[in-house]
Amino acid sequence: MATSPFMDALARHMLPHHYGKRTIDSYLYWIRYFIRYHRRHHPKEMGAAEVVAFLEFLAVERHVSVATQKIALNALAFLYNKYLSKPLGTLGVFNRAVRQRKLPMVLTRHEIAELLKHIDGGAGLMAAMIYASGLRRIEAVRLRVNSVDFDQGALRIWNGKGGKHRLVTVAPELFPRIRCQIAWVARLLEEDRINPEYAS
Repeated sequence: MATSPFMDALARHMLPHHYGKRTIDSYLYWIRYFIRYHRRHHPKEMGAAEVVAFLEFLAVERHVSVATQKIALNALAFLYNKYLSKPLGTLGVFNRAVRQRKLPMVLTRHEIAELLKHIDGGAGLMAAMIYASGLRRIEAVRLRVNSVDFDQGALRIWNGKGGKHRLVTVAPELFPRIRCQIAWVARLLEEDRINPEYAS
């Protein structure tokens, strides 16, 4: 809630401009925070330099996310550009929030082996090939009988990422399972139980 005549007037100004309640609440929060950060100086007495100082404080000391710093900037841009009619102009170079890199969760070889034990049939073979050959899921789904090169012990991947073709190795222990899968597909074809295009 707004707690001063200035903030009350700002809130009333936003209402007829089709801003959603969440946006209004968010903008008021960041504008209030900005004023408090600068020891309650009136925004009319401040400008781009104070905005940059506040944004750098959020990034360097508060370690806010990229999205949070951007919301704070949008709130202050609205305050100066649209409410006070005192355009900020170009803010120049300042410390921006850094997108935090998320470390991927990596299973151990033992965990992978245990996982694969619990996936049966064609799905299990597909999962094993994804893991052993470094396939993307869509590449595994698109595999056909003629993708397998038993002589070279490899798989031919057509139109992978970026539309590129490549050859990937296959773990030798998977070849018996691949042969069984091909024989099963051949039997389904003979019985006219699947569309030939899925095997060709």
